[in-house]
Amino acid sequence: MRPREADTASRPLRIAQVAPLYESVPPPRYGGTERIVSYLTEELVRRGHAVTLFASGDSTTAAHLVPCAPKALRLDQPRDAVLRHFLELETVSSAADAFDVIHAHTDYLTLPFARSVSTPTILTLHGRLDLPDLPALFARYPDVPLVSISDSQRAPFGAQSTWAGTVHHGIPLAGYPFSAAPGEYLVFIGRVSPEKGLDLAIRIAEAVGLPLRVGAKVDAADQRYFDSVIRPLLGSPLVEFIGEVDEATKVELLGHARALLFTIDWPEPFGLVMLEAMACGTPVVARPCGAVPEVLVDGVTGFLGEGLDDLIAAVRAVDRLDRAACRAHVEANFSVGRMADGYEALYRKLLRPRLRAVS
Repeated sequence: MRPREADTASRPLRIAQVAPLYESVPPPRYGGTERIVSYLTEELVRRGHAVTLFASGDSTTAAHLVPCAPKALRLDQPRDAVLRHFLELETVSSAADAFDVIHAHTDYLTLPFARSVSTPTILTLHGRLDLPDLPALFARYPDVPLVSISDSQRAPFGAQSTWAGTVHHGIPLAGYPFSAAPGEYLVFIGRVSPEKGLDLAIRIAEAVGLPLRVGAKVDAADQRYFDSVIRPLLGSPLVEFIGEVDEATKVELLGHARALLFTIDWPEPFGLVMLEAMACGTPVVARPCGAVPEVLVDGVTGFLGEGLDDLIAAVRAVDRLDRAACRAHVEANFSVGRMADGYEALYRKLLRPRLRAVS
């Protein structure tokens, strides 16, 4: 007997979570997408759903893990990462009938696979969408429901009608303890690349006379930028370049900072580190690019500023902000529970037409 539509309002679902293979789930250090996949997967398992995670073999999860690479590709460094993801999606497709819904995080490679199976498939896009040809590519697959991680992320696609919804990221607040008393330093966390603006963050720190602690990784693609632009700035006595940090070190750095400098110069799809900082009580000083105004409340959980002078003034004003308000903002709007609520609603919405068709 097939389930009636009314039976699906609260029954546990069989869910496939399909993660990128570049990092393990969760990643030991940098890796925002894989971290979000981990948070969502573990919360769905906690809620009683039968979740299968397709990810690298060194992932750790309470879900059923299907390893699609021996270890994270960043460690394995295969000659063809696309091939590994193709094989992962082929594995998911061959098992599609075992699931009520497939939730993929594997970008446009997912599109033809989603079309080839009868199981409802939803695709969360985690990256920037203002790249050439992307809107035209996705327009060819209007039958694949897409999820944005911010409303601003959608802008390059215009009125494209395949959006199932926007679900903002959420984090497990227990992992980010609140710190009421700020330290005497600023912090920059992320990746060293031109669009992340570490050079601007260093100029701000020097202007206000506060130490800047930098927990950031340098990818091979950005090594030349690091050597030519950033390395000469590291001679400043105010700058401590720590390098890529693990989760515990990141939380420690964020929790005791006076402010997080989020000096980006690109259409940021979300900016997970802003949540992590605010959850610890640390306000954010940021440029208003991409999703930043959706995440940060200007004048409450941080300050927005366009240019160097605005950002310097913002740092000098952060002591006026209530660190408890930063924490409360994340609790109210960006918990892992709220994120899971959003995705659960989308899963069940996808299933309703299918169940009507077979009832």
